[in-house]
Amino acid sequence: MIHNAFFKPPPPDGWTVEDVRALPEEQTLMQRIELVDGVLLVSPWPGLEHQRLLGKLQCAFVPALPDGTELLPGVNVRLGTKRLLTPDLVILNCPGGDTIAYSASDVLLVAEITSPSTKVQDRVLKRALYAEALIPYYLQVEPLEPAVATLFELQGDEYEPIAKSGETDIELTRPFNVTIRLA
Repeated sequence: MIHNAFFKPPPPDGWTVEDVRALPEEQTLMQRIELVDGVLLVSPWPGLEHQRLLGKLQCAFVPALPDGTELLPGVNVRLGTKRLLTPDLVILNCPGGDTIAYSASDVLLVAEITSPSTKVQDRVLKRALYAEALIPYYLQVEPLEPAVATLFELQGDEYEPIAKSGETDIELTRPFNVTIRLA
């Protein structure tokens, strides 16, 4: 359901991060609101299988995190004044921050778990935007049977795959060593 806030016309120059942050919370509940080049992207909150995969990622990453990093699920990442994304999970290189939206330069790794309503955004659009924002690592998880995960590393101005899951696990050696059990 789209609430009344989204029926009003966008500002003449498009939405900004500040406009999005000013939307009343009661009108944005149960929706993920993201911003790309002044245009709002509204999607429903993810389903249970998505949340289960997110839990597996968190359980695997947390004990492996090196000093000077922090894992947070579902936080806002600012990619300029007209871009605001909410990855499923981020690993920050600035632990303990207190902000509404982290700068892309604070992010070491973003993870997106594709959903039926966001698969094109996650596979194409967000991957390109994260690369443009110079986020070093992008983990994409497809909730198939079994789930498939691919870790991409920024090389130049594009992501290149550097690890892919086998039947049940993905073994990462960068940005740090961790095994993620997906099954």
